[in-house]
Amino acid sequence: MPSGRALDAVPAPALFVASGITQYLGAAIAVGLFATVGAPEVAWLRILVAAVVLVLWRRPWRSRWTRRDLAWVAVFGVFLAAMNVAFYVGIAHLPLGTAVAIEFLGPVGVAAVTGRGWRERVAIVLAAGGVVLLAGVTLESDLPRADVLLGLAAVLTAAACWAGYVVLGRRVAVSGSGVTSLAVAMSAGALVFAPFLAPGSAVVLSDAALLAGVVGVALLSSVVPYVIDQVVLRRLSTATFAVLLALLPASATLVGAVVLGQVPTLGEVAGLVLVSGAIALTGRTR
Repeated sequence: MPSGRALDAVPAPALFVASGITQYLGAAIAVGLFATVGAPEVAWLRILVAAVVLVLWRRPWRSRWTRRDLAWVAVFGVFLAAMNVAFYVGIAHLPLGTAVAIEFLGPVGVAAVTGRGWRERVAIVLAAGGVVLLAGVTLESDLPRADVLLGLAAVLTAAACWAGYVVLGRRVAVSGSGVTSLAVAMSAGALVFAPFLAPGSAVVLSDAALLAGVVGVALLSSVVPYVIDQVVLRRLSTATFAVLLALLPASATLVGAVVLGQVPTLGEVAGLVLVSGAIALTGRTR
């Protein structure tokens, strides 16, 4: 796994492209597991496996922790885990690109509140317009109404948790040991949700293929993207980071089209163009 110093030399937009592709490739693999293991259970297993990998790598017990630091990291971990559980419930009922676009309302809200420059304001408008065009699911679509309602509720919950992740993630990242704190956060999130989701996840222990799939999802969707997030968060303001996350709907739509056969419409392509404009406006960091 590349070191933080190596990642610091890579432009932030390039990091987000790599992060988005790996994250949603993992999500596409996860969709294939939902028929055997429930969506919330897959999300919890993803967090658990990622926590084990990061703890073994970073060995957080060697660092000094204050109670205040641990408390903030634990809260961050709960938001992170809740975001993943809600998002996986969402993509079990909605197309991947649509779910990501709606979830993006969370970081857009953060950017709207914390941004000060005119570039960020214009970029927020462009990104919001892109999100609207990318959201290809409505109550009048061909999907069952019950699926649409449940999927929308889950993804909107994930959006709120994502907003908390952006704000709390920067606080954790600037403390000086972002990836190590991330290992503790994921462990805390896995422990909080264990009583509810661990029993239904035991089936993977008796199926090597399922276990391999879960490990792949954890590495692609948690370890790689969140390590990149912790590196980039130290380099950008919260608002700029939030708008740069607009790259993720484009990455999700690409993965959804290639892996899941969810080909975007012309309106969704137009939304991607607006999102790209938002990224261009925020390319210059302060």
